[in-house]
Amino acid sequence: MIELHFWPTPNGLKPLILLEELGLPYTIHPVDITKGDQFKPAFLALSPNNRIPAILDTAPADGGAPLGIFESGAILIYLAETHGRFLPTDPRGRIRVNEWLYWQVGGLGPMAGQAHHFRRFAPEPVPYAIERYTKETNRLYGVMERRLADVSYLAGADYTIADMASWPWVARHEWQGQDLGDFPHLKRWYDDIAARPAVQKSLSIGEEMRKG
Repeated sequence: MIELHFWPTPNGLKPLILLEELGLPYTIHPVDITKGDQFKPAFLALSPNNRIPAILDTAPADGGAPLGIFESGAILIYLAETHGRFLPTDPRGRIRVNEWLYWQVGGLGPMAGQAHHFRRFAPEPVPYAIERYTKETNRLYGVMERRLADVSYLAGADYTIADMASWPWVARHEWQGQDLGDFPHLKRWYDDIAARPAVQKSLSIGEEMRKG
């Protein structure tokens, strides 16, 4: 059983989507970041960086003690490896997935997240920051647009954890000042993934949680 410590942010949605795609049993432990739950000692014991998501695998494959994992990219790799789906085993396919997964974790997420902050949540407008992060997010969308002109998914022909990592961030494109109409190949990819039942269910779970 996987225990998912979750709040419906882009990073939080990544492992939820994968759990739904894999059809695994899981339970959700809400971590309401608007109320500071991420700083509670029990959560910090699992996620020392006080960031969601985190998981606890109560019955890991090695038969040992329950295994806690924090950082969304590490969680995706662990679940995909453990269950043999959405991460190729051949070296070339695997490196393509890892490239795009690390690209999201190190680039798209942080830059789009800063765009979110300065465009929506900063206590006062900071024009330089708004312009900087909006433009950088636009550049990163352009990277995806060029890639998706040649392949169906970010790592190639198949849907993988690289797509699950990036899609929730693109789902917030309006927060980032981006228009998907400017990126037709990216929009095709976005709409294709948005139609997947696992993604729709994950979004529904997130919406219900926000309603409280």
